[in-house]
Amino acid sequence: MHIQIDDLRGPKIHALLDEHLRNMRALSPPESVHALDLDALRQPDITFWTAWSDGELVGCGALKELSPTHGEVKSMRTPEGRRRKGAGRAILAHIIEEARRRGYVRLSLETGPIATFQPAHKLYASFGFAYCPPFGDYVEDPHSAYMTRLLTTTQET
Repeated sequence: MHIQIDDLRGPKIHALLDEHLRNMRALSPPESVHALDLDALRQPDITFWTAWSDGELVGCGALKELSPTHGEVKSMRTPEGRRRKGAGRAILAHIIEEARRRGYVRLSLETGPIATFQPAHKLYASFGFAYCPPFGDYVEDPHSAYMTRLLTTTQET
């Protein structure tokens, strides 16, 4: 598997992000959908990566800088047919390493609270993320779950 910074121009990533947005909009009311579209992902405070295996797009994820010491995981997605094969784990590990390289002290994320999101919650927990109150610009929302972890150079992932 190869993970690379992506310019968000290719049709494969457009299709995956369209799937992501459609899915998030089907699961949450509009005011609770925090998934980013292509324009939002192209902002200078966001770095976006894709994971590829034998020319096939197997996942994506992004890192948004909230402050010089705090980052947010965004747009984690694996295509339906590629789930539970390691792409999400590899992308998350890559994002955590980049956050450490940047000197972030904390890495946080927002996700859905319902059963559909339980595999993601388990993945995040396996990397040391724990539930927390809303962070950044988020507010209490019954359609969101928030997770965070402290970063150190010696903490295992």
